[in-house]
Amino acid sequence: MTEIIGVRFKSGGKQYYFDPKGMQVESGQGVIIETSRGIEFGECIQGNTMVEDSAVVQPLRPLVRLATERDLEIVRRNKEKEARAFDICQEKIVQHGLEMKLVEVEYNFEGSKILFFFTSEGRVDFRALVKDLAGVFHTRIELRQIGVRDEAKMLGGLGVCGKPFCCATFLDEFQPVSIKMAKTQNLSLNPTKISGTCGRLMCCLKYEQEAYEDAVKRMPKAESFVETPEGVGTVASVNLLREQVKVRLDDAPETPKCFHNCEICVVRNGKGKRPEGYIVPPPEELAKLRKVTPVEEPKTLSGSVNQALSGLWSLQAEEEGERESKARRSRSHGPKSEYAESGERPGGRAGQPVKEKVPKEKAVPKGKEGAGEERRAYRRRKYYRGKPKGGRPET
Repeated sequence: MTEIIGVRFKSGGKQYYFDPKGMQVESGQGVIIETSRGIEFGECIQGNTMVEDSAVVQPLRPLVRLATERDLEIVRRNKEKEARAFDICQEKIVQHGLEMKLVEVEYNFEGSKILFFFTSEGRVDFRALVKDLAGVFHTRIELRQIGVRDEAKMLGGLGVCGKPFCCATFLDEFQPVSIKMAKTQNLSLNPTKISGTCGRLMCCLKYEQEAYEDAVKRMPKAESFVETPEGVGTVASVNLLREQVKVRLDDAPETPKCFHNCEICVVRNGKGKRPEGYIVPPPEELAKLRKVTPVEEPKTLSGSVNQALSGLWSLQAEEEGERESKARRSRSHGPKSEYAESGERPGGRAGQPVKEKVPKEKAVPKGKEGAGEERRAYRRRKYYRGKPKGGRPET
């Protein structure tokens, strides 16, 4: 195991490993590093970490020191010099009539060398330009030709997706992209739609290529002969993202129908003749290929909302029960039942309970004859009330 720190010299640039020499470095700190081009300033993006020896390219160059305020001031002055050198170089290019596009100027940390990055469609003889620049800056001059993808990485910008360029943010190295990837992903082969700002194929075509290649292995090819829940037919088109296929059924070839990949059984993959001796299975067997979607149960409310609603429902049930009980009492006991329940009645003293006199139940004989006899006995008792008992008839 080897202890390393990860350093990046440019925003979005590649990460390099260096030997911390026993010093503790945190992510985000500025460091002074010894490189093949001399002493350079960089930013630590990975603190002290132990990695396998095989992941390190020997010899591992050392960390000189952590960046100080003086070092940061030197970096700031170099940025100002780069802007001035860019304007001067542009003027010299126009004077010499060279077909080249200046992209960026970079000073090294010590100021002993200036790098000019440019793009051009062909070879450029810039020997006279180098002499003029050396006479102006009195230091070592280096011109380096780069590609259009490197230009986009240096300048940055927004892609067709509306986000910053991948190469200028997190891509350390450019991955090879081919037109075959666009064909595999069923994209339009129009160069204006699948090309980036740099004019090359978009780097994001590489991101999903493995997923598409895996889907191609599982999905049938076009013109394959398959069995479906509604019959047999030929595959008209394939949707790799949704894993669905459109099938022209032998019974209705004019209206292709869409099926999921799990609902079909491939009899012949790709173009060719129907297998000899093939017999179409009965509809009952084909219907078993149908994908059954489980029915989701209705979702119930939970938490405080469910508790509040349950409390509201119980309160409504109690109120309805009280109203029904009052209605039953009023039907059975008459209008005086309210006073008997409350203990007060109009005209009485407040706070004094009034006992309700409930008449005793009388055994009334069944039938019309029994009811008439009861009424006659009641009249006789009322008539002879207060008279001597000797003249009363027995009831």
